Amino acid sequence: MVLTGRVHAGPLVTGPLIDADALAGALSRPDPPTVLDVRWRLGDPHAGRAEYAKGHIPGAVFVDLDTELSGPPGSRGRHPLPEPAALQAVLRAAGVRAGHPVVVYDDEPPAAARAWWTLRWAGHREVALLDGGYGAWVAAGHPVSTDLPTPAPGDVTVTPGGLPVLDAAEAAALPGRGGVLLDVRAAVRYRGEVEPVDPVAGHIPGAVNLPTTEHIGPDGRLRDPAQLRARFAAAGVTDGAPVGAYCGSGVTAAHTILALHLAGRTDAALYVGSWSDWITDPSRPVATGAQP
Repeated sequence: MVLTGRVHAGPLVTGPLIDADALAGALSRPDPPTVLDVRWRLGDPHAGRAEYAKGHIPGAVFVDLDTELSGPPGSRGRHPLPEPAALQAVLRAAGVRAGHPVVVYDDEPPAAARAWWTLRWAGHREVALLDGGYGAWVAAGHPVSTDLPTPAPGDVTVTPGGLPVLDAAEAAALPGRGGVLLDVRAAVRYRGEVEPVDPVAGHIPGAVNLPTTEHIGPDGRLRDPAQLRARFAAAGVTDGAPVGAYCGSGVTAAHTILALHLAGRTDAALYVGSWSDWITDPSRPVATGAQP
């Protein structure tokens, strides 16, 4: 599989990004990668599938972030981890095979990044995100399709633990043990001035605000690793110090985890439940304002 210069070229995907031209080349090969369309809109559960029906990358299979890549919302947050057996059934139905490359995409961050993270957490290393998403594919002049593929069943085995996670207690303790907990939501949500989704506004005490939108350049693609490292360093992320990220429900934060991987921090941990899990326990403290 041909990959961009920001990932390792080889028979399996070992880096997090692929560009549109490289993906087009890979799809023309006898055994192309499995492509998953993960378009999604917060608050509109049908939008992603509707966009997929209007046009998608040829051969791409639609996978629903809310119902297939997440468990049911509840006490663990709005997008908790799915049960491994349920996730395995979804991935096999989409044609995901053990040891075979997968490419995920959306049309705006961060749904595909959560799919990338979930596959990596599930033990599937050969996965990359289409840099710039569906828009980059269309802008490059590559074909689109409205055909619904019928992939051959895959044989992937979900083995949880491929990427590190944080629970509420571990997230809260991170700043106190010399680490950095990144709150990647918009600054107004971090400060507690606006909360459009969850019933309580504010942030986890000690968390540093670094919106994941800042990791994306004006071309809609992720910034280069040097720029990302500088941004993370400005937020206090130093070599050797543990780092974790959270957002509203563990979706946007997965995009920051991907950016941290590009910056060399493949040990970065995701608080999957994020703010929507944190506030389920009224004994947990809530901070407001611009300071951690």
